[in-house]
Amino acid sequence: MKHASLLAMTGALVMALSLAGCGTTTGSRAGSGALMGAAGGALIGSLSADAGAGALIGAGAGALGGYLYDQHEKGYID
Repeated sequence: MKHASLLAMTGALVMALSLAGCGTTTGSRAGSGALMGAAGGALIGSLSADAGAGALIGAGAGALGGYLYDQHEKGYID
């Protein structure tokens, strides 16, 4: 079981790094943030036996983070 957790964490890290620079529009940045957040949330949630809730919470937080990053890059917020 411990080996599976390590494998899942490694996979999530690789996916997050590959998606980190994706997007130049608000929608694509929010979308890639949601995907990274869902992956991370599912991983953390699976460690506490509720991967679904973790994925939903992570997706919401990731989408918000992607949106805020986009607005910062466009100079709308500091």
